[in-house]
Amino acid sequence: MVKAVVGANWGDEGKGKITDMLSKEADIIVRFQGGANAGHTIVNDYGKFALHTLPSGVFYNHTTSIIGNGVALNIPVLFKEIQEIVDRNVPMPKILVSDRAQMVMPYHILFDEYEEERLAGKSFGSTKSGIAPFYSDKYAKIGFQVAELFDEAALKEKLQRVIVQKNVLLEHLYHKPLLEVDALFDTLMEYKKMVEPYVCDVSAYLYQAIQDGKNILLEGQLGSLKDPDHGIYPMVTSSSTLAAYGAIGAGIPPYEIQKIITVVKAYSSAVGAGAFVSEIFGDEAEELRKRGGDGGEYGATTGRPRRMGWFDCVASRYGCRIQGTTDVAFTVLDVLGYLDEIPVCVGYEIDGQVTTDFPTTGKLEKAKPVLEKLPGWKTDIRGITRYEDLPENCRKYIEFIEERIGFPITMVSNGPGRKDIIYR
Repeated sequence: MVKAVVGANWGDEGKGKITDMLSKEADIIVRFQGGANAGHTIVNDYGKFALHTLPSGVFYNHTTSIIGNGVALNIPVLFKEIQEIVDRNVPMPKILVSDRAQMVMPYHILFDEYEEERLAGKSFGSTKSGIAPFYSDKYAKIGFQVAELFDEAALKEKLQRVIVQKNVLLEHLYHKPLLEVDALFDTLMEYKKMVEPYVCDVSAYLYQAIQDGKNILLEGQLGSLKDPDHGIYPMVTSSSTLAAYGAIGAGIPPYEIQKIITVVKAYSSAVGAGAFVSEIFGDEAEELRKRGGDGGEYGATTGRPRRMGWFDCVASRYGCRIQGTTDVAFTVLDVLGYLDEIPVCVGYEIDGQVTTDFPTTGKLEKAKPVLEKLPGWKTDIRGITRYEDLPENCRKYIEFIEERIGFPITMVSNGPGRKDIIYR
């Protein structure tokens, strides 16, 4: 059976924990899109980890972790990450890398930095991991697949062609040092040495795994609202964050994805620029940020303080719908235990009209939140394992949100650890 774990909002919903938890029953975990630009924070028996490229199932001995063809693969970052977990006594994970995955080139990271610098105040709040330049090249058909490392003559010839174009931009747009073919070629040969033992035809491997009845988990990065088609364009990421893309980014048939577990946070948070209707500021935001997540709401990759807000029913209902949600995993509910009452955004007021449909970006920029307040439960709910043992107001909060988003909340996470979960 194939399940996908994806986010409903801006990312940072707690997908890493849910993937780590579901990996117990999985044979194979696949990262299918995105790069090392966003992290997943995981707390387990080995300690606390921030993963960027590795799938969140690497902590189990029985799993195989796959980097799918849809990933923006930064080879040195991947191997540094493997080394970091092994150094902390995690057994060496079984890893496979798609021969069709494309590589983040050293110059992608430079171009990302140079462009943010050039845009200054108009920038996209990039993590400067080279993701937008990488995907631009992929779709302009001047990217490099892992498989190309194994034909050196063709690789060198293509590098010469591509670098001509890059150097024009470096010289005339950015006024930065030019690229050299030989130096780049040598770097790619280093990459080849690192990745060679793991390269395989992933779609063929997964086809066989499906025939053999294996349990496969597709792990998405970021959330619905960062999708380039369905998100808050242009303040989005450069790869599709939707479960549907899991079929493409892993190389499996779409009808094999039978369960889509969409992770939704009990309040809202976002990293980077863009419309965020239920956002809160000042002391109120700082209090939630400090208490949030495990150790506070700061980006797992950048350490940037996340923007905070109340739960947004409009964005979450849309985010779940566009993912094709079968199950909702509701996370970080324990964080809200300090509040007397909890505001929830139930609608958007746009030009005097209230809507519960998520609009396109231009309208979103004008939206004001319509808030409804629910009574808080004022106790610590960590350690509770049965739904009926939760305080009444806590259950009412979950049920209110479930009704508003229209998708079943089947898992409630009430702490950062692997065992802090309530099944409904």
